[in-house]
Amino acid sequence: MKKLIVVTVTLVGVMGSAQRQQPFQSTSLGMNAPKVCHSEGGLPDRTCTPGAVRTTDVQSICHGGPTKQYRPSSSYIRRLKVQQISEYGYADSNPSDYEEDHLIAIEIGGDGKDPKNLWPERHIGPNNSYDKDRVEGWLHREICEGAMTPEQAQHGVATDWRQYIRFVRGETASRKHVD
Repeated sequence: MKKLIVVTVTLVGVMGSAQRQQPFQSTSLGMNAPKVCHSEGGLPDRTCTPGAVRTTDVQSICHGGPTKQYRPSSSYIRRLKVQQISEYGYADSNPSDYEEDHLIAIEIGGDGKDPKNLWPERHIGPNNSYDKDRVEGWLHREICEGAMTPEQAQHGVATDWRQYIRFVRGETASRKHVD
């Protein structure tokens, strides 16, 4: 019996130590997220925010009703934003300076609630949240007009959404006209 107690205490001590050394942390939101993420040039860290897809069905994307049915609660978004601002190590930790953005936008079939598809995106500076919002609207129109498949739009925006800024600004009318 005495050996069993010693073994149990030892295991608890080892388990506690192992949890502190893991590179991932559990949160109250039920996810594992890297402790250190890095955003550069308006793009999220691909390891922390690789993107997540809800659907690739054009009918659902273009005629499936309002996106609010896929959006998480504002309390979930607030908690996640604060947590991810810390994980991304932003010097500015004021949540109002960021949009908790979907990497693959809900309006092009992105998952609304998966933390792997959300990250704190700055409102100011080059390649900010407002620029990306315009890109998302343009991609939605391109999908619904048949100029691009959902898979193309989702992959493109997850890879580097900035590639579409020139289309949004009208420098090129449509992706289907690009060689």
